[in-house]
Amino acid sequence: MSQHMTDAPPLDEQKKSPRLSTSPAHTDELDTDILQLDPYGIPLSPSPTTDPLDPLNWSKSQKSLILFIACYSGFLSVYMTGTPIASFSLLEEQFNASYSMVNWTIAIPSLGLMIGPLLFSALGDRWGRRPILIGTCALTILATGCTTIRSIGLGGYMVTRLIQGIGAGPSIVGGLSIIRDISFEHERGFMIGLWVMGLDIGGTMGCLVGGFTALANQYWAGYHVIIAYGVLLILEVFFLPETLFPRDLILDRIRNEQSFADINRTKMIKPWNAIEIPGVAHPRPEQGIIRFCKMWSHPRLVLGVLPYVFCLYWWVLSFMTMVPAAYSSYQPEIQGLLFSGLIVGTIAAELLTSGRLSDMICSRLATANNNIRTPEMRLYLMYPGVVLASVGTIIWGLSIDRQWHWITGQVAFFLFSAGMQIGNCAVSTYIFDCYPEHITEIMTFYAVVLNFSAFVEPWFINYWVEAVGYTWCFVTQGLIVLLLGPIYMGLQRYGSTLAKEMVFSEDEVINLPV
Repeated sequence: MSQHMTDAPPLDEQKKSPRLSTSPAHTDELDTDILQLDPYGIPLSPSPTTDPLDPLNWSKSQKSLILFIACYSGFLSVYMTGTPIASFSLLEEQFNASYSMVNWTIAIPSLGLMIGPLLFSALGDRWGRRPILIGTCALTILATGCTTIRSIGLGGYMVTRLIQGIGAGPSIVGGLSIIRDISFEHERGFMIGLWVMGLDIGGTMGCLVGGFTALANQYWAGYHVIIAYGVLLILEVFFLPETLFPRDLILDRIRNEQSFADINRTKMIKPWNAIEIPGVAHPRPEQGIIRFCKMWSHPRLVLGVLPYVFCLYWWVLSFMTMVPAAYSSYQPEIQGLLFSGLIVGTIAAELLTSGRLSDMICSRLATANNNIRTPEMRLYLMYPGVVLASVGTIIWGLSIDRQWHWITGQVAFFLFSAGMQIGNCAVSTYIFDCYPEHITEIMTFYAVVLNFSAFVEPWFINYWVEAVGYTWCFVTQGLIVLLLGPIYMGLQRYGSTLAKEMVFSEDEVINLPV
């Protein structure tokens, strides 16, 4: 694979391209060879067709609605993991379990969020984004309903939480795949930034709202999640068109001046018609797991994701799981409100920097690089993110042991979450731009690694705090975050030399219209 991110042909070649006939036989086909530029004067990438059913050509309002659905589904996948946290004391009483045992129920859905993408990601490239999202959303609603059974035991509760995560997991991969389908390169950072923000505030919003649902009882943590997923199911059925577009097949028909009216694509496919999308690769179901294993052979991807996840991201679970213990003298609803700093910091970072600034930096650098964007241009924002997250982590640990005013903890949360949002956006856009044609595979890798960290962290954090106290636990975490600085400096300098072509021999394109 070329390390250059734009695949538009040189201008001279574009001028030599044959133009389409405007005869009646081709009224559904328009001229695709008119050079189109983005706001920075760089040729649009990917190059859109002029097929009105091409998602790149849809109106801004429709793209905005689709983007909202993608972000909302990702938000809920993390939101549902955090809603029971404020009810820990009630769950301890219900299951006659210790704090550490109840804490494991936060890890279990994260295990499901790992498994779900492995099981369903390949199906999304075969049957389309929409049917997978609808089916797994329905599974999540069913599993969430089972968590509210009053006679359920701790073991049964964990099993249903696992299934809940399996159903919610594919939306992480599906959401970003949808963003790839509808976005151009120059606006990708903004869209991914919003999607990342949904993930980053999902868990903390769940904790905040869960603090108020706990005033009724622990079961409302599940009841209101069912309602939220019910809204998502309605949106996916009635307002989310299929976005997987057979671009290569359409372009081939256009080049050969053939009609493509017979190809079922995007808005032509009704929600109740489950068909294999024609003209795209049809990986077998087990390829989700096989390709995840093959991802480990791509150093650019591994070095982009693993350091961020295990040096920064998973510490947010430290905050989420330890807040009830750190602020045990407060009522559940107050504990929920104490997550506000994490939420505000994430939103502020996205509004002030993150996605749009990433697009601007990358495009400005590209204009000085022969209009060529490279993935490493996305990493400049990682450095302020690292500093903010490190400072926030250290301050929060000190504020608990030294009993500083609660507002200090909120400032710490703000700094950490702002750094996490900026860093997550930088990493997500970086790996996206490294392998945009394999977004399903790289996001499956990202989702599995991210949720593995979320699964592991709750099992040890409580014991770590008990052993050394909040100060040394969180100061150590803050120092670990700083390790990301030199790691990403090295990746930014040498990442292009690590570029490796991503090819899967198992890809099979079947049922192509002739």
